[in-house]
Amino acid sequence: MTFQWTAVATILYGEIGVILVLCLPFISPLRWQKIFMIPLWSKVAVFWNKMFLTIIVLLIVLFLDAVREVRKYSAVHVNEKAANVNSSAFDHIQMKLFRSQRNLYLSGFSLFLWLVLRRTITLLNQLAKEMASHAALEMQVNDATEAAKKYLAKIERPQEALSEKGNGAKKELTEATNEKLRKEVELLKAELQKTSSALHKANTEVAAVKKQSEGLKREYDNLMKEYEQLQGSLNEEEDKKDL
Repeated sequence: MTFQWTAVATILYGEIGVILVLCLPFISPLRWQKIFMIPLWSKVAVFWNKMFLTIIVLLIVLFLDAVREVRKYSAVHVNEKAANVNSSAFDHIQMKLFRSQRNLYLSGFSLFLWLVLRRTITLLNQLAKEMASHAALEMQVNDATEAAKKYLAKIERPQEALSEKGNGAKKELTEATNEKLRKEVELLKAELQKTSSALHKANTEVAAVKKQSEGLKREYDNLMKEYEQLQGSLNEEEDKKDL
């Protein structure tokens, strides 16, 4: 294996190890953020973007070279197999094809894991910031809740005192209202009694007047009968005189 492919394989193994360490569940993002805030790391971070872009370019170049080698030796492999050349030349081409495919996988996975590593570090930093802001918000909410409880307790004390005074005033007001209602009820009872006595008297007078009218009607009927009898007797006498 040549020097550049040895370096690519070393980068690949290092990427695998770093990603496995970053994915350990017992190390929180906040701890990783503290590690990333170490002064040594902050000094390295200045060159991180340049190093990232440089390695990306190198890996892309090596990946494209590996693709070219694989295509070249694949075509040669097919041609040699069709030409039925000797076994030593065929084995040499087979070895070249195997190495080019190995280099293709090394460069491809190194490029992929390098991008994954960069994204993982970025997500860890973002998650740590979100967790820190969430913890700060929880502290603010707790402080606000405690302050609100204290404020409500201060408000409830005078309200209780006012409610006690209000209950006493309500009792006095209720007693005065009840006394006033009792007086009004007594007055209404007296008026009702007067009205009922007046109604009874009026009914009695109506009954007496009714009896008098019935008597007068009977007398009127008697007088009418007498008047008819007299009229009849007068008519008889007149008839006798005419004869």
